[in-house]
Amino acid sequence: MKLISIIEREDDGYVAWCPQVADITSRGDSIEQARDNLREELTLFFDVAPGEEVQHRLQDEIFVTQVEVAVG
Repeated sequence: MKLISIIEREDDGYVAWCPQVADITSRGDSIEQARDNLREELTLFFDVAPGEEVQHRLQDEIFVTQVEVAVG
């Protein structure tokens, strides 16, 4: 299954999360490590979570877009 991964810099590392699966995040010292850790967390979730939990947390419609706003 292909999922969206969003990775943001936070302090001295990176945080990765998947907007399609609520409440699963990971951290890493590099972008690659944060992404790999997120992949691990997601795999674990799908391996152990009951089907009802997966259906409850899995979002099938995620829209990634940009918005323009005036600053200052």
